[in-house]
Amino acid sequence: QVQLVESGGGLVQAGGSLRLSCAASGSIFSINHMGWYRQAPGKQRELVTRIGSGGSINYADSVKGQFTISRDNAKNTVYLQMSSLKPEDTAVYYCNAGVVLIARTGLYNFWGQGTQVTVSS
Repeated sequence: QVQLVESGGGLVQAGGSLRLSCAASGSIFSINHMGWYRQAPGKQRELVTRIGSGGSINYADSVKGQFTISRDNAKNTVYLQMSSLKPEDTAVYYCNAGVVLIARTGLYNFWGQGTQVTVSS
């Protein structure tokens, strides 16, 4: 019904940059929040950053000043610009969106399948 398709992950050297994209499609009436989470091996999935429908933004303390989130509402797409990457940023990054569906009321949470980001030292 709703799909989140991520792109932009890969292998980079420490200090490098990546730009992740996540496009939502399907029977979407509107999208509330969009955000990014990550999960490193042996760790809990954690919030990286999220952006609300009105543009409010939250960042995890670990990425403040390093990552930037943005969204294009016309394209139902959220971006994550990642700079000054460090080995500890290595994780699977998951896109998340709160979606109002065409067919029913309420806000439904959807996840992408994840994209691997690996930062080498």
